[in-house]
Amino acid sequence: MSNEGLSNLLHEERTFEPSEEFRAQANAGQELFDRAAEDREGFWAEQARRYVQWETDFEQVLDWSEAPFAKWFLGGRLNACVNAVDRHVEVGHGDRVAIHWVGEPEGETRDITYAELHQMVQRAANALADLGVGEGDTVAIYLPMIPEAAIAMLACARLGAPHSVVFGGFSAEALHSRIDDAGAKVVITADGGYRRGKPSALKPAVDAALAHDENPVQKVLVVQRTGQDVDWTNGRDLWWHEALEAAAETHEAQAFDAEHPLFILYTSGTTGKPKGIFHATGGYLVQTAYTSHVVHDLHPDSDVYWCTADIGWVTGHSYIVYGPMTLGATQVMYEGTPDTPHQGRFWEIVQDLKVTVLYTAPTAIRTFMKWGTDIPAKFDLSSLRLLGSVGEPINPEAWMWYREHIGADRCPIVDTWWQTETGAIMISPLPGVTAARPGSAMKAIPGIVAKVVDDMGQEVEKGSGGYLVITEPWPSMLRGIWGDPKRYQETYWSRFPDAYFAGDGAKLDEDGNIWVVGRVDDVMNVSGHRMSTSEIESALVSHPKVAEAAVVGAADETTGQAICAFVILRADAVAEADSQAAAGEGEKLVQELRNHVAKEIGPIAKPRQIMVVPELPKTRSGKIMRRLLKDVAEHREVGDVTTLADSSVMSLISDGMQKG
Repeated sequence: MSNEGLSNLLHEERTFEPSEEFRAQANAGQELFDRAAEDREGFWAEQARRYVQWETDFEQVLDWSEAPFAKWFLGGRLNACVNAVDRHVEVGHGDRVAIHWVGEPEGETRDITYAELHQMVQRAANALADLGVGEGDTVAIYLPMIPEAAIAMLACARLGAPHSVVFGGFSAEALHSRIDDAGAKVVITADGGYRRGKPSALKPAVDAALAHDENPVQKVLVVQRTGQDVDWTNGRDLWWHEALEAAAETHEAQAFDAEHPLFILYTSGTTGKPKGIFHATGGYLVQTAYTSHVVHDLHPDSDVYWCTADIGWVTGHSYIVYGPMTLGATQVMYEGTPDTPHQGRFWEIVQDLKVTVLYTAPTAIRTFMKWGTDIPAKFDLSSLRLLGSVGEPINPEAWMWYREHIGADRCPIVDTWWQTETGAIMISPLPGVTAARPGSAMKAIPGIVAKVVDDMGQEVEKGSGGYLVITEPWPSMLRGIWGDPKRYQETYWSRFPDAYFAGDGAKLDEDGNIWVVGRVDDVMNVSGHRMSTSEIESALVSHPKVAEAAVVGAADETTGQAICAFVILRADAVAEADSQAAAGEGEKLVQELRNHVAKEIGPIAKPRQIMVVPELPKTRSGKIMRRLLKDVAEHREVGDVTTLADSSVMSLISDGMQKG
């Protein structure tokens, strides 16, 4: 990532200060930056005691003597479930709603208070203990977005049993490999869930995953969600509701060491042996609660917070279960997809439940752009006061659309950078402090030290690009790869001495703000010029007719790599494009878009090929599978599509390329 890279992002000059009204009520002020800079370890000790209830206080903040293996809050003992549930009931907030659950079928809702959650979690912990689950035993969780997913996670935490949540869209083989690697003793699943208006089975994948000759699973707990028929293995399978009914009502939680593993989470898209990222209890809980408070500006007594992620991803762990609940927040959990039964479902939920803080993905935002502004305009979104973005870099135009059409030009936007491995938010605007810039994650939050460095590990100058690294340990950092410490060192700590690097490139603008441009392997070399795919995607999305774009580099004999773009048009531009195509003028729009990229970035960035497509290949977590687009662009047989939300998308794209 040399500074030869061309970037329209670096010329973004729009800034948005928080309003005086927002600033006055914000949880975070400039003093946090000052305090963290003055004494970083002392700062983290203060956050640990502020946000987390310790049964035994810690004696030492950080042990980095065996780097890169960190230990935080040494000597401290706590229970994550007690922090997320029990203590709110004990101080009189038992009647506060913990979860407003909305099922995908219209009209299906459940409101669960902290007191009710406390009862359920105690019974679930006892039910697991009755099955022989105890401290250190791993439990696999394979569930849809239903309250039982959070209850199961918290019950495991209560017992000191690390959980391994596997996203409900993963295949039986992917589930098997994760169960096997984690050595899971029990699997918690459901008969199925609802997806796009239909019941989608889950139990068959579990049965197939456990059909191998050797597996560590002794029992399978099955939540009855859809009522569809399931195969049953007597002696192994039990109904969740029956197990909870048979369990004792109360459970006395024990405290565990701060470094006790809380969960394992396997990173998506792995090949070969899955990569189990594991997190420890104390540091993880501290940083997720702290960031929920200062980045999402959560006020538990007044906010209704909604993180739209799935429980199977780290965002669901950190910003549905552990962060907000440690603060005692009220939040929304939604089972289904944004377009079921209609394309305004998200905004209907915001309106009906008076959501105040919304945290979603750029992929979703660009999809809403494609559907048109008239859809959110039908709903009352005036309850919203803060918007967040997570999962990948957000294009400046998508950022602006989000602010204008969802946030009514008044809600601050926190564009957050972090990873499964970091556990919690690392780089983000602080909404009461930062003058945000569209498309930039801005600066590391107080307590985090992030830098952009060159190939030699030296900090780059402002206006230059390089590699995004973290140079000081942080509380919620991964403690390793489950069962493979050598792989942990090689994967994250071998590229640069004394710095964590997970593969993301970034650029510094002239003011020192950080622009994450995606993984460095998403950088193209076109005639000796290095360009990030996200930069060209941003240029395309800034065109008024384009809702979403994906760019890949395809092998080219002349230039080394050629730029190939796939674009989805906004709803109002589709009819115009269709009429042009019918008149034999299909190249007119393509030429318009190619010229637009040349104007925004430079002639060298003009795509060789632009294809208008109805949809892009995405995983169910919303990530674009660029490797599949690269297969198409290089005229290869398309690779594995099993993790796609809709595998038919690739057939449509391939057919279109052949016609083109």
